[in-house]
Amino acid sequence: MRLSGAKAIVESLKSEKVEVIFGIPGGMTIPLYDAFYDSDLRHILTRHEQCAAHMADGYARVKGVPGVCTATSGPGATNLVTGIAVAYMDSSPIVAITGQVPRAMIGKDAFQEADIVGITNPITKYSFQITSASQIPDTVKTAFLLASTNRRGPVLIDVPKDVFSEEVDLDSAEKLNIKGYTVRSGEPHPYSIKKALGLIMGSERPVIIAGGGVITSNGSAELVKFAELIMAPVATTLMGKGAIPETHPLSIGMLGMHGKGECNMTVESADLIIAIGMRFSDRSTGNLENFGESAKVIHIDIDPAEIGKNVRVDVPIVADAKKTLAILVSKLSEVGSKRGENEWTKKLRELKAHYSSNYREADGGLRPAKLMKLLRDAIPGSAIVTTGVGQNQMWAALHFQVLEPKTFITSGGLGAMGFGLPASIGAKVASPERPVFNIDGDGGFIMTEQDLATAVMEDIPTVSIIMNNRVLGMVRQWQCMFCNKRYSETDLGKVPDFVKLAEAYGAEGIRIESYKDFETAVKRSLKAEVPVVIDVPISADEKVLPMVPPGKRLKEVIWYG
Repeated sequence: MRLSGAKAIVESLKSEKVEVIFGIPGGMTIPLYDAFYDSDLRHILTRHEQCAAHMADGYARVKGVPGVCTATSGPGATNLVTGIAVAYMDSSPIVAITGQVPRAMIGKDAFQEADIVGITNPITKYSFQITSASQIPDTVKTAFLLASTNRRGPVLIDVPKDVFSEEVDLDSAEKLNIKGYTVRSGEPHPYSIKKALGLIMGSERPVIIAGGGVITSNGSAELVKFAELIMAPVATTLMGKGAIPETHPLSIGMLGMHGKGECNMTVESADLIIAIGMRFSDRSTGNLENFGESAKVIHIDIDPAEIGKNVRVDVPIVADAKKTLAILVSKLSEVGSKRGENEWTKKLRELKAHYSSNYREADGGLRPAKLMKLLRDAIPGSAIVTTGVGQNQMWAALHFQVLEPKTFITSGGLGAMGFGLPASIGAKVASPERPVFNIDGDGGFIMTEQDLATAVMEDIPTVSIIMNNRVLGMVRQWQCMFCNKRYSETDLGKVPDFVKLAEAYGAEGIRIESYKDFETAVKRSLKAEVPVVIDVPISADEKVLPMVPPGKRLKEVIWYG
């Protein structure tokens, strides 16, 4: 069967069971969009290519399969870069398809030419440029394999315009092999398991740090069983939030710069750190020189490059988190090593009680911690929450309890403002039966607010809660705490009016003035058939606390700013 390159891409995407694509057409992708016209693939027209990538990312994190986005050449392709980098840092599987100038014009500074393969090489698992339509079927198949295996991540396919028009025989496609890439079984080495069991059974103060790899591997149930067997408190990274229900007695919340006091102190006191699917980022560890200095370290991760990169490791286990946890649970159960209450769990309860008073909100105004708790009480446990970046993100991480995996979607490694709204749209497309809320800041929301139009036009009723302090909150907080209140270029003024902005797009806008208003607005939005924007005015002086200053140890926490 002979098809154009564009139709071959469509058929190849269908063979990978792709259902939806996020993107914007342009001059170099007109043939591809002509092929979309006759296909049953759902295409969602975004209003900015960055949002297309974030939507594909949000979709992927909820659905568990690669999300797909597309853009034309030059500025269309480069606008994808931030979203691709977010997916790379957070190990999210997306496949980005970009148009390119015709083959004969490559390298000649043609109109809207950009070397997107060169630009994205450092932020993808692989970037392809197709030079013959015969490469399309196997390149697409390879891209999806790369994106969804081992440590997941983004892959880019760049297609010159004339390749879209060139005919290909799908029955005689060329084979394209990726040298040096092997899909790992994910099984841990028996010797590593034996060494890990020895450390676990010999420890008195074990602590587990669960990262995004636990959620990606669908290993949350195994994590809970493992923690209960060894009676180890479970800290999470920002990306690991939801790996264990945060109402579980062994959950101690998020670790790190804005981690909970009891969490940071527990990790500082441990004699054994069991790190699972996390990469020991600077935001999690504080001062690396002193991190875990009194503890042995077991590190379980699918990516060998992460083990030993930042923190010395006593037992490295290069393996899938779920499979490793299942084996550890089985081995521990065989030897009957289930622990009961002990001095370590007693200390955990004391730490929680000691620090609980620090999370109580003072009276006056709308306080973020209480708003997060009211939101949790008002929405189902299965509801999905996305976030922007900055104070809003950290308030959500600290005070919004996540009960299920894959229900807290945020930009962790790159920390990209503007992520929340488009990610919520992608998440809602992936799981239309569940409510999706975006917790955002006014500064971040403005960066991608134009894609409210996408949500309205495509009937994707997400809800954005804007923590509106009229400033770039996290930068202002640092300027207050570390720059003697020299507030340089962080005042956003009084524009826009978010209610009028929402209404201009055909969404519903609600401004609240009290906690009761907030609860009413959230419950009302659960029944809304259009996107909703809830404007929540808060003080510009609100801070995210506790906080570990840069370069300090986890126990060197600032509670009052």
